[in-house]
Amino acid sequence: MKIAIVGAGPAGSLLSCYLAARGHRVDVYERRADPRRYDDAEGRSINLGLSARGVKALTDVGLMADIWPLTVPMRGRAVHGPDGKVAFHPYGNHQEEILHSISRRDLVVSLVAHAARAGVTFHYDTQLSALPEADVVVGADGAFSTVRTLMGRGARADFRQEYLPWGYKELTIPRMPVHHEALHVWPGGDDGLIVTHPNLDGSATATLFLPYDTLAAITDPEAFFARRFPDALALIPDLAKEFAERPVGHLVSIRTAPWHHDGHVVLIGDAAHAVYPFYGQGMNSALEDCTVLDACLAEHPDHPAAAFAAFESRRRPHTDVLDELSRQNFVELRERVRSPLHHARKRADLTLARLLPGRWVPLYTAVSHTTTPYADALARAKRQDAVLRWTAAGVAGLAVVAMFARKVR
Repeated sequence: MKIAIVGAGPAGSLLSCYLAARGHRVDVYERRADPRRYDDAEGRSINLGLSARGVKALTDVGLMADIWPLTVPMRGRAVHGPDGKVAFHPYGNHQEEILHSISRRDLVVSLVAHAARAGVTFHYDTQLSALPEADVVVGADGAFSTVRTLMGRGARADFRQEYLPWGYKELTIPRMPVHHEALHVWPGGDDGLIVTHPNLDGSATATLFLPYDTLAAITDPEAFFARRFPDALALIPDLAKEFAERPVGHLVSIRTAPWHHDGHVVLIGDAAHAVYPFYGQGMNSALEDCTVLDACLAEHPDHPAAAFAAFESRRRPHTDVLDELSRQNFVELRERVRSPLHHARKRADLTLARLLPGRWVPLYTAVSHTTTPYADALARAKRQDAVLRWTAAGVAGLAVVAMFARKVR
């Protein structure tokens, strides 16, 4: 088939590798400049955290060996308290249960180079106003997808777009003095949040999340940090300059239906299911889309309509769950990561996972360190939570009985 992919980000570039390997003629169209020549993503994109789903997808196309040197391991969260103390919490019990920080540009450049070697043709600086002429058109053009808009014209299509009333700015920490191989978190409740990703050169990219009203009211960023995030202030020497120069990023969640039309058009990644970034799964789920779509095309090689229908049927229940999980994790990062009760619950999960390997899997482990479908991971976590509640109730009941027995004696 002649296949046109609109969007040369991680999902579109990866899918082109899968499709080229199947012998299809693939052209990729991108409105931005060629990232191999220009750092077009600078200042706009949150650093990416590569986890098990993304690793599998990149391994499937033979690219992971080239990607590993571009990543920095994140072995857990380093949570900054209001007193300046830092508490490190590992992600899991095993060495491989970690995330991998990578710049979006590095990932995309590697994918594009790999795809180009496989015969994929890339067309940059190309703004489309109509669907390309091809047997199949793939919309991998992000949350504000042109393909999705064109596909939905005149059709009975559902669409829900929701902006988070918070924006973000990216700032630079030249050197992280402790726990470089970690995701650093400054939780500020309703007043703000900072999350950092480590870079290869020893620096870290700090993403400051704030309500729009708060962002707009800041006239002296150094004074603001001194009040809200005092220990972060000393780590960002160019705060005033970067705060003034860096654009405000926006956070949007999107659900749409259908994801395909007439065996001719199909949506993947953010074009179909954009989520907030707080579970670190937006990019990973988009890469996993490519794996699942490739499998569906293999099962229905001569019937794209059947392949696209199977793809949407398999993925939608799970990406809907990911949307909910991403919203919940926003609250966790802002508030719960400092709670002793929250950490006690996390420690209990990890302890049970260590004592019952394969039989007890914490939700975060299933989502980030396995390829268990999202809805299946959540259903399992709910069953485990029920067990813990019953166990806690039983222990409390035994304690009451024991106390009563002591009084009777």
